[in-house]
Amino acid sequence: MPRRPSRAVPTVVVPGWGGSGPEHWQTWLEGRLQEAGRQTRRPAFDDVDNPDLAGWLAALRAALADLPADGYDVLAHSLGAVLWLHHVQVPGTSPRAARVALVSPPSPTTAEPQIDEFFPPPLYVDAVRAGADGTVLVASDDDPYLPEGIAAAYGVPLKIATTVIEGGGHLNADSGFGEWPAALNWCNRDNLAFF
Repeated sequence: MPRRPSRAVPTVVVPGWGGSGPEHWQTWLEGRLQEAGRQTRRPAFDDVDNPDLAGWLAALRAALADLPADGYDVLAHSLGAVLWLHHVQVPGTSPRAARVALVSPPSPTTAEPQIDEFFPPPLYVDAVRAGADGTVLVASDDDPYLPEGIAAAYGVPLKIATTVIEGGGHLNADSGFGEWPAALNWCNRDNLAFF
């Protein structure tokens, strides 16, 4: 049986608070996609260490501005996933995504002064559905920033499929996710499911 060609749409990588440094899976993923001739984008946040909701939204929308509607994917991690939920609340501000993976969003009840304007995130089913052809949630079962679990925090309220990874912490470099082949596999497949 002939091998199906790899997905070739642009991928937008949205990091969280503190960014995703050289050891993070998002940076590794960008490198692998670029080596394969794929276009990647990352919002140019003014300061990843001092998140600003209005500034981050503007940077995200600038990164998305000239992408083809229904012709790009988004992988957002941590606070970047929460940012996406804010972004989709205002329809028509950017082209609609084809697929979105929201990875390890912190709990909607997060109380942290430096990022309090991001919380609680808007959890409107219709807005999320309008923002992409499909959205999936991915988190581990022991994320310290998501103690209630991804299904209870986001999956049930948003009516979105969830993928739970056993023992993955915050799915970042500190929890061993410097290289994450599952993320690359998702980028190369057409279906929405993460695994």
